Amino acid sequence: MRYAQGGGLTDERRAFREKLRMVAADWFVQGDENAVIARDLRVSIRSVQRWRRAWSQGGPRALTSKGPASLPILSDELFVVLEAELLKGPVAHGWPDQTWTLSRIKTLIGRRFHKSYTIQGLAALLKRHDWSCQVPARRAVERNETAVAG
Repeated sequence: MRYAQGGGLTDERRAFREKLRMVAADWFVQGDENAVIARDLRVSIRSVQRWRRAWSQGGPRALTSKGPASLPILSDELFVVLEAELLKGPVAHGWPDQTWTLSRIKTLIGRRFHKSYTIQGLAALLKRHDWSCQVPARRAVERNETAVAG
């Protein structure tokens, strides 16, 4: 599965997957069949076929991890700056109300850092940094529309 904007496997999970591939390489040397290896490692036969093809062309070195597929667009240092901007509120950045939306945050990132995220990638980024949607379950009975507009 592919993940937007540099998400995906953690370093621990990537190391675990590499360890599985190395175990499979040992079994390739012994001549075990793909179906047996897949069952014992609890992976798909297709993955074992792909690993065997890479192993036959490049040996065990071909099965080592290549690292993350991509790096996040915003580093952790830049995300700290983004958090500070978000805490100032939308009005400080020119929006008429106090509601942060994903499209507004995307615009803010574009203006502030000259970088572009997809809406889905931005949602994943915020979730990774423990930000969550804050949508009220229902509208308060006491809500005063004129006061809210002000």
